[in-house]
Amino acid sequence: MSHTSVPADLPRSQDPAAADAPGCGGCDPSRRAVLRGAAAVGVVGAAAIGLSACSSGSGSGSGSTAGGPVTLGAASAVPVGSGTLYRSQQIVVTQPTAGAFKAFSAVCTHQGCIVDGVTQGVIHCPCHGSQFNITTGAVVTGPATKPLPAKQVTVTDGKLVVSP
Repeated sequence: MSHTSVPADLPRSQDPAAADAPGCGGCDPSRRAVLRGAAAVGVVGAAAIGLSACSSGSGSGSGSTAGGPVTLGAASAVPVGSGTLYRSQQIVVTQPTAGAFKAFSAVCTHQGCIVDGVTQGVIHCPCHGSQFNITTGAVVTGPATKPLPAKQVTVTDGKLVVSP
């Protein structure tokens, strides 16, 4: 029978209940204490994610914490008959006809993916192939069944300004 001894200068394994006890004197935390700490961090992290999702107002990802207007960039960056994706603001702006701008949430209504651009007159979602009309945001091809939520867009001093 083999027996492994612990050298005198190394700490011996502690009883899990003793490691949690006050006055443990620098002993290593027990597995139970480590798991409790990890669970607490997970709960706090989940709560923070939930609160951040709720704090965006309508949940549309306007890129503004107060839900106010967002200036995106030059109106000239949006091609006529197509559109431009502003990924960090989760907004897609289209220009179906010269001078007529439309803005929509870039979050696909099917499963929440961010659309990846505008080609051939439709807004495309890369996840499952949904396509949306550049004028109305209506579904052209599913699996999405709801249109992209519209946003108000204006041109001020040559810049696109989008409101929720």
